[in-house]
Amino acid sequence: MVPLIFIPGRECRLGNYARAVRRAGGVPRFTPDGADGWEDCAGLLLPGGGDLDPALYGQEDRGSQPPDRDRDRRELALLEAALSAGMPVLGICRGIQVINVFFGGTLVQDLPGHSQMEGRDRLHRVRAEPHSLSARIYGPSFLVNSAHHQAVDRPGTDLRITVRAEDGTAEALAHGSLPVWGFQWHPERLGHGRPPGTVDGELVFDFFLAQCRRRLPLWRR
Repeated sequence: MVPLIFIPGRECRLGNYARAVRRAGGVPRFTPDGADGWEDCAGLLLPGGGDLDPALYGQEDRGSQPPDRDRDRRELALLEAALSAGMPVLGICRGIQVINVFFGGTLVQDLPGHSQMEGRDRLHRVRAEPHSLSARIYGPSFLVNSAHHQAVDRPGTDLRITVRAEDGTAEALAHGSLPVWGFQWHPERLGHGRPPGTVDGELVFDFFLAQCRRRLPLWRR
């Protein structure tokens, strides 16, 4: 049986994530309210979206977009439940920020030079820490896409920044002991037809689905 991957939100808005999960051999599961139906899934994928409420990490508004507090509450509760169940977690864009805030970290609220330009992702080079997941997959330096105006600032407890952009912006992190990984760039948009020179984002999903399969009982594999 292929792994079910829970993605909070609606598939009509998150089609790139659904396609990436299916291509890697998983089945995405969406729910309208983004909260129920995760219990029999093998992994949690926290997707991109709007800004978190800065009050969640002890700051006043310093350039954040108006928050969706219901979504913040649902996704933080969902992350807590998934971690309690031992479920692998992958966070992308907003998802990496949710992970960092959950573990007590903070965010850069308004970051210049990383958002889309004329509706298209920027491209920039990043550098991976030795022995990190990204270094194992892509090597020490590689080209990714960029479409965000916030990023991880101070990492949360037991989280390690594993990839940085040339200006120092955090581009990926990992937990020291839990199966939790986050990417600020968008691997779900770097599959077939990706811009020349950029990495194959599908390798991130291949890795994540492999971790999720390990969680399946033997009779379900």
